[in-house]
Amino acid sequence: MDWLETLVVVVHVVIAVALVGLVLIQQGKGADAGAAFGGGASQTVFGSQGSGSFLTRMTTFMAVIFFVTSFSLAIFAKQRAEVAGEAGIPVVQESSQAGAQAEQAPSAEEPAANSQSEGGDTLPELE
Repeated sequence: MDWLETLVVVVHVVIAVALVGLVLIQQGKGADAGAAFGGGASQTVFGSQGSGSFLTRMTTFMAVIFFVTSFSLAIFAKQRAEVAGEAGIPVVQESSQAGAQAEQAPSAEEPAANSQSEGGDTLPELE
């Protein structure tokens, strides 16, 4: 199971770097408008859009893979958290039982005779 998680992490990082690169090398939509006024290369203001270039399709494909790897890493993390919870890792619980047990047990620094006062309380005496 660990090798699969490692593989997904490696693919996730590679896809993230590739997505950044693909987005940075693409032209913005405003680049066509500037060419229309200054270069005379296009006949319309925004040019024809077409069905999508190779870079746009590749970016979409990489984004889908990125989301799938992100989702699978979240599932792996959830499974690890469940296993850690079952392994006996102590969990902090705020309850009245924990406070009562702490009051009943004498501390290691004080002798048992000093831990109880006249009323049977377990509070230590102040010096």
